[in-house]
Amino acid sequence: MLTVAVTGATGAQGGATARALLAAGPHAGIHVRALTRDPAAPAARALLALGAELRRADFDDRASLDDALAGADALFAVTTPFGTDTATETRQGAALVDAAAAAGVGHTVFTSAAHADRDTGVPHYDSKHLIERHLRATAAASGMAWTVIAPAAFMDNYTAGWTLEALRDGTFAWPMAADVPLTLIPADDIGAFAALTLRRREEFAGRRIDIASDELTPDAIARALAAASGRPVAHHEVPLHVVRRHSADLAAMFTYFADHGLDVDVAGLRHSYPEVGWQRFGEWAARQDWSALMSDETVPS
Repeated sequence: MLTVAVTGATGAQGGATARALLAAGPHAGIHVRALTRDPAAPAARALLALGAELRRADFDDRASLDDALAGADALFAVTTPFGTDTATETRQGAALVDAAAAAGVGHTVFTSAAHADRDTGVPHYDSKHLIERHLRATAAASGMAWTVIAPAAFMDNYTAGWTLEALRDGTFAWPMAADVPLTLIPADDIGAFAALTLRRREEFAGRRIDIASDELTPDAIARALAAASGRPVAHHEVPLHVVRRHSADLAAMFTYFADHGLDVDVAGLRHSYPEVGWQRFGEWAARQDWSALMSDETVPS
């Protein structure tokens, strides 16, 4: 039985990975250990009901990481600067990698960001690249196998926060020109691909792979959202200076998207790994619950 520890298990990527591994069932020889700061949280209890083992883990508490990773064969590692900052993300990511190596974890799969290894100048891409470098160096010294999966832009961001609020007014407010393509991926596909890499260590060890499920322009995204929600939706290009007032990091990201694009070999991924499912944006949007568009209540970010 392969014991896989999953960080961020109550979040989008970690939760999707845990569910994908659990869906394979015990017959696949996978035991899922869900790592979370709060094992009593409803999302954690839902994973427990699906068959996961729960362990408390805090990136700022090395003893909790050591305990959570003891006896684990593999690790799915996810970090974020949102809610803290990029320096904290880098420090926490390094601590997690160090704990995995010390625990004798055989394979660590780290989820980064597409193009994070290309000197983008985007702060939350650069912090992930620093963790990638630390992972490779630590793995070389310890003998631990490593894989980096690097997702494109998240489809899931379109169902909450300021994007959803704008959709209530029939607007897809996005800081890109209408005809500039962007590669996209939903959390479920990230989890499915991560589960694949964890189950097929020999195939994916030592590889860094940018991943995406579809590529669309903002204008095409707006049309797909209109079709899925049954409401008129038109793209509106939000000026970058408006984004910059809220987040210099996100403004840098959208500047990179506009100047360089976020190309990922979608067709190649679909051909090589069809078992992932790779949802087209329209398919994904049609599966979402858009009833919140009918509500006047404020949607939390």
